[in-house]
Amino acid sequence: MGSMSTGVGAAIAPAATTAALKPRPPGAEADGGDHTMKKNLPCPNSGNAFSKLPSMGLEINSKPKILTGDFGYTLEDVPHLSDFIPHLPKWYDMTLLSGLDCLFSVNSNALLPRLSILCRLSFIRIPYEAFILDVQVFFESDDVQACIVTCGGLCPGLNTVIREIVCGLNYMYGVKRVLGIDGGYRGFYSKNTVSLTPKSVNDIHKRGGTVLGTSRGGYDTKKIVDSIQDRGINQVYIIGGDGTQKGAAVIFEEIRKRGLKVAVAGIPKTIDNDIPVIDRSFGFDSAVEEAERAITAAHVEATSFENGIGLVKLMGRYSGFIAMYATLASRDVDCCLIPESPFVLEGPGGLFEYIEKRLKEHGHMVIVIAEGAGQELVSESLRASTAQQDASGNKLLQDVGLWISQRIKDHFSKQRKMTINLKYIDPTYMIRAIPSNASDNVYCTLLAQSAVHGAMAGYTGFTVGPVNGRHAYIPFDRINEKQNKVVITDRMWARLLSSTNQPSFLSSNQTVPPHQTTS
Repeated sequence: MGSMSTGVGAAIAPAATTAALKPRPPGAEADGGDHTMKKNLPCPNSGNAFSKLPSMGLEINSKPKILTGDFGYTLEDVPHLSDFIPHLPKWYDMTLLSGLDCLFSVNSNALLPRLSILCRLSFIRIPYEAFILDVQVFFESDDVQACIVTCGGLCPGLNTVIREIVCGLNYMYGVKRVLGIDGGYRGFYSKNTVSLTPKSVNDIHKRGGTVLGTSRGGYDTKKIVDSIQDRGINQVYIIGGDGTQKGAAVIFEEIRKRGLKVAVAGIPKTIDNDIPVIDRSFGFDSAVEEAERAITAAHVEATSFENGIGLVKLMGRYSGFIAMYATLASRDVDCCLIPESPFVLEGPGGLFEYIEKRLKEHGHMVIVIAEGAGQELVSESLRASTAQQDASGNKLLQDVGLWISQRIKDHFSKQRKMTINLKYIDPTYMIRAIPSNASDNVYCTLLAQSAVHGAMAGYTGFTVGPVNGRHAYIPFDRINEKQNKVVITDRMWARLLSSTNQPSFLSSNQTVPPHQTTS
């Protein structure tokens, strides 16, 4: 029997489907042979997918949801409809098997079980014995009534995900009834639905925004689940950021309490790339690409005037990934300021001192600042409250771009008696309103099809996303544990510092925040 080695990193790795695993018969083809639907066949009730992981010596039984191994692994079962609805009918469906390439990478010798692997080590290779998977689905195609909802802020790729969910359900499973929920979570009970077909969504990926509309916060969980129940919806696809995924987790729990046969699948969306566990969020590459154009414009302005300063404010409420990656992509930036890296304006080692030095050396300067950077300085200067929140529970931010522009102008004109020409560019909403680029379009397709395969296989309460290069099913609680942030003691930030040659801007009485240190 053959074997494979699967590389996983310090995160959750691929999840597949619930089914019995059997040794491959001699001469059997790896692709499972006939890819047509095989309904009404008896299916074994095997509990968990693996009874044993030979290479690790870990016994898996049907009761524990989380197991730990000798090498620092945590095996966590992904929620499934059969966990809280007994005696569900199920069918074999080779469509899942033929589509597994979009869930994770496999070779022709093996498939992985329905397990998420959380590894505390950087890179470990685990051999698996070769198996063939009895693939099961828990929904009759004709019985499926699916719905799609988009929530939170805009992001490149939203329409691509919508399109690929609709087309995936229709082309791969023959599902004809898909509803679009108009206007975010509140649209479940306050607005009309839109019928979605492959024809109606054919070219929506070429547009920015979302054809379904969106909103933030302010929803009633019980009303949403009542609407799902009343409409006969049994698959819910929720596209949104960290706040949206928290809402999805609450909706999933209410559905589970009621014992409804409804699969809830999340597709994580955030332009800031601040969702934990997954490698990156869709739309991020497109945002960085567009941000680089704004930086190029700032550089042209700065180099065209004596003592020219181009200042670009980019999105990044709590995480500075867009600012960091756009800076690295551009190579025209002299200073990048992000929320994770504190800075001071005045005194030795401050921003003003560095600007003056840079202008004397090069005659111009480009500064990139994330919207969440320096908020404590702004609030202190304006004597403004930092406790106000928007409808999604996010802290309302002061406009750090306008504030720091004025402070730079005042410092050099009034204190240093030095003429500068500062041009301020704020492309924040332009960046998130564009259609997704080629890379994100491909990525959105993988996410959407992963979600469709998971829901049809009976999984629920999960988010899809790549972890260490493999597409995985991740329980909602893992996604909602914390936010992903730039680690300023990590290599990528060090690469940025070597590119810009900027100082740390920390004064003698400041230290790196605890969450920014590596253990």
